[in-house]
Amino acid sequence: MKLSRVLSGVAETERDIDVTNVCYNSRFACPGSVFVAVKGYTTDGHKFIGKAVENGASVVIAEHETPGIDAVQIIVDNSRRALALTSANFFGNPEREMNFIGVTGTNGKTTSTTLIKQILEKAGHKCGLIGTNGNMIGDRLIDTERTTPESRDLYELLYEMKKDGCDYVVMEVSSHSLVLDRVAGIHFKTAVFTNLTQDHLDFHGDMESYFEAKKLLFSRCDKAVINVDDPYGKRLAEEVKCEKLTVSAKVDHADLVAKNILLKPSEVRFEAVMTGKINRVSLKIPGMFSVYNALSALGASLCSGLTLSDTADSLASAHGVKGRAEVVPVPEDRGFTVLIDYAHSPDGMENILRTVKGFTKGRLISVFGAGGNRDKTKRPKMGKIGSDFSDICVITSDNPRKEEPMSIIAEVAAGTAGKKCKVMIVEDRRKAIRKALSTAKKDDVVLLLGKGHETYQEIATGKIHLDEREEIAAYFSE
Repeated sequence: MKLSRVLSGVAETERDIDVTNVCYNSRFACPGSVFVAVKGYTTDGHKFIGKAVENGASVVIAEHETPGIDAVQIIVDNSRRALALTSANFFGNPEREMNFIGVTGTNGKTTSTTLIKQILEKAGHKCGLIGTNGNMIGDRLIDTERTTPESRDLYELLYEMKKDGCDYVVMEVSSHSLVLDRVAGIHFKTAVFTNLTQDHLDFHGDMESYFEAKKLLFSRCDKAVINVDDPYGKRLAEEVKCEKLTVSAKVDHADLVAKNILLKPSEVRFEAVMTGKINRVSLKIPGMFSVYNALSALGASLCSGLTLSDTADSLASAHGVKGRAEVVPVPEDRGFTVLIDYAHSPDGMENILRTVKGFTKGRLISVFGAGGNRDKTKRPKMGKIGSDFSDICVITSDNPRKEEPMSIIAEVAAGTAGKKCKVMIVEDRRKAIRKALSTAKKDDVVLLLGKGHETYQEIATGKIHLDEREEIAAYFSE
């Protein structure tokens, strides 16, 4: 491909040479490639320009010139945006030939996107899915490191989706991806807002900045589906200019309302009401949060031209998501239940704990911690919420990363001060799981929080394998 084609909409060049690849990691530079220098969390890609050229890069896109290198240099104001747009061009602009539905919010993104994909597929569409649990092309699962991949990797994935016949792409759109231009160049048919609660303040600084980051998605969509029961959702609905479909489980003036809600231990049921239309909805995922996830999926599907009747019927056969209120098999003679959930923010914890507490006949035993090198202010809040709803809290490590695990645990445990809940401190997560299981009795529920679908733990030396399902199975086999 000619350089002028790769640079379309980004910059002009007098040397229209052939280009073989676009990369942002100098290790992947090869003869004829374009290396885009971007600034990351811990390092700056501009430091590796020389290495990229040494490995064969013929073109360097950067925010300032580098003297003494034998390569075409293209200087731009924003190299992250340039990476997205050049990648889109290099992979033939697949984003122009598919419909995009983006879901953003603190909680509910993974389940909502999965439900939307299932509804669209029942309606005859072929869908790609991009999100926290992994990326999918139809039924084929592709592992991922981020909720929203880096733009170059995202566009390669979109190229594969288009080649495989996908006409819809449903994706979780993180606040990081919006601020860091990972989704630059993509226009969304529909954008969905689930909710906004405290999370990622280590990156955004405060809730206002976090909200403004989420709001960016709604400046690049045709239609918006917004949960107006959330205070930030109500504000968003007032501020965005595109066509809106509001959803609610509390107020009748929303466009789509859940009425006569029935919450059961294994499912939710409600009536979805619009002007002149009403349909019964059942979803085999428990909890009030499942009502909101269902509303998000119904709203997005309606914006894609499906009927309320068809979408409601599709939800009846929809299945849950790994690591979201996931029931783990336990020998019947033990008489207690084990659940795994990804909740790792105060609001997410409260949602799942409140739900599980509602159907627990015995004691609720929760196992949780907090991530290292992330927002510290939420740690005592998580401890308080855990002790508010649990009979026994086992506080342990989550992903401590570069921090001292016991320091994190102490900050979480501080929130349990003065509570009646019994608190156990077990640093090793494997031992913490065993402690909870050995403590459980008939009619108890053991709820493992924070890891969800993850099959690893991030410690100071890197990632180690840790699948909570395997740990549970091993405990019972012993």
